[in-house]
Amino acid sequence: MSKVLSDEQVSYFNENGFIVIKGFYDLEVQIDPILIAIYDLIGICLKKNNIAIKRKIFSRQTFDDGFQALIKKNRSAGGVIYDAVKQIPAFQRLISNEKNELLVKQLRETSLIGLAAGGSGIRIDNPGESQYQAPWHQEFPAQLRSLDGLIFWSPLRNLTKLLGPVEICSKSQQEGMIPVYSDSKKSGKTGAYALRLEDEAKVVAKYKKIAPVVEQGDLVLMDWLVIHRSGTNLSHESRWTMQIRYFNFMDQTGISNDWKGSFAAGIDFRKAFPSLIVKCKDFK
Repeated sequence: MSKVLSDEQVSYFNENGFIVIKGFYDLEVQIDPILIAIYDLIGICLKKNNIAIKRKIFSRQTFDDGFQALIKKNRSAGGVIYDAVKQIPAFQRLISNEKNELLVKQLRETSLIGLAAGGSGIRIDNPGESQYQAPWHQEFPAQLRSLDGLIFWSPLRNLTKLLGPVEICSKSQQEGMIPVYSDSKKSGKTGAYALRLEDEAKVVAKYKKIAPVVEQGDLVLMDWLVIHRSGTNLSHESRWTMQIRYFNFMDQTGISNDWKGSFAAGIDFRKAFPSLIVKCKDFK
């Protein structure tokens, strides 16, 4: 099997539950086509909403120029863009990129991996919005498929501390699956966004927090059980990031449950994995 990471990098990932890989994606070949398509889609929606502004010429820094004007006039148009960008062919090619597959196979020492259906997309986190900001969580309850999975997290805009990098509890995957409950009544959030870790403050206090400030083309790779959350966007522009989720078909937990999905598949995870989710409370 081809090796994407060195033995030292593999050891680091296994111990800490995450790793930052600089320059993992080719900017010109893999990232630019996605950015160009986003720029064009925003242009179409600006015209559709009769927003006449002079846009900056496309560059890797200005690919979303006009987006703030668009959502200021019509916030629902931001949702249209959110749904549209995940259908960009260049993004779909990245999802099925052979290098991604080889990396997962290397880390999991498996010959057969899967793409979590509904588990790949491009997040747009806007300034001052918290409704879709993910709290501290593990990926498994929101995705299922297999207890053994990996998250590929990569920015489409160079991050700064103000933009809010993803926050990771280093080594927290060693704790295993943590029970969850829903605070939908209190937070007003639904689905995976409403899930909270049981004894959250006590759990996350045990771990060192890492918030990688990464750039276009970099990859933050996370274990499905490492605790992490969305950073808070304190800037004046949107944070654009890609998430791709893979799972191990050979994992016994997944095999025993027919690799069922979670929220995106319309599955109640309590029924799919009753032996693992044993302390859920207020989840109705």
